[in-house]
Amino acid sequence: MGLKDKLTELKKNALEEINNAKDLKKINDIRVNVLGKKGPITEVLRGMRDLPKEERPNVGSFANKVRDELSSAISERKERIEIIKTSKRLEEEKIDVTLPGVPVKTGQPHIIMQVIDQIEKLFLGMGYQVVDGPEIEEDHYNFEMMNLPKDHPARDMQDTFYITDKFLMRTQTSPVQARTMEKHDFSKGPLKMISPGKVYRRDTDDATHSHQFHQIEGLVIDKNITMADLKGTLQLIARTVFGKEREIRLRPSYFPFTEPSVEVDVSCFKCSGEGCSVCKHTGWIEVLGAGMVHPNVLKMSGIDADVYGGFAFGLGPDRFAMLKYGVDDIREFYLNDMRFLKQFSQRG
Repeated sequence: MGLKDKLTELKKNALEEINNAKDLKKINDIRVNVLGKKGPITEVLRGMRDLPKEERPNVGSFANKVRDELSSAISERKERIEIIKTSKRLEEEKIDVTLPGVPVKTGQPHIIMQVIDQIEKLFLGMGYQVVDGPEIEEDHYNFEMMNLPKDHPARDMQDTFYITDKFLMRTQTSPVQARTMEKHDFSKGPLKMISPGKVYRRDTDDATHSHQFHQIEGLVIDKNITMADLKGTLQLIARTVFGKEREIRLRPSYFPFTEPSVEVDVSCFKCSGEGCSVCKHTGWIEVLGAGMVHPNVLKMSGIDADVYGGFAFGLGPDRFAMLKYGVDDIREFYLNDMRFLKQFSQRG
């Protein structure tokens, strides 16, 4: 059998093997066995040295043609196997888009943040600005600008975390008001603000006290502000948070930064004022403190107390949330127990 005949037979057998190959490993083995240095084509070409010189170019050209055809056949089969493999994988991994979607768990604001958001929306709607301030505060702003000079006995009402003699963890959000009053330009209009945020006091944690809690303080400074303006604002807060039927009453009290000062009670939202265990059978629940801004506070901020006056109030969102939703232990808000927190869906 001549070399051309051997090459033709070799091509026929190799093409049959290539077409029957089912995987990439098999096609790679065929490539190595047929086209490799020790393959049959190489062996055939070695026999060309025994051919007459005039036949060698013709046989060599034919051998190269066979090599190229087999190489092309191997590449095409390899590509085809990869396409079949990919198609099979896609078939196995296909998604039925008609199936119902998997529910996605969504979060919600913390119950205290819900109360804060509700109060912020109320005051933003009345033209107030929401002002933030530092939680590490100067004694000057936290106490002295609030008419509480050093050694004032009323400081004992707020056990304090001091960092240095000058700096402390703020015990109230009142210093935000002091800083804002210093900067406000009354020629451009009245000052109407609330200052929500965290405050810190060296209290012993129990069912109704926490060393860290939230506070929202409000302040209005303008000409001709009266106690009637304050009462109307407090009434609106009570009805927004606790219900449209709620009434308030004001009782005389003492705060260093307001004069006169009042404690604010709201009619019991459980018994509607008839008396129950929630209101201790009085028909009223104490909710916040307020009063008319003390002239000394205005003067220390550079405001003419003979021309301007105002009112201020301070409330605790934690206490509001406890009262509104019947929570009897403030610590529940901070334990991050999802079983507890999930009870409070987003509320308006």
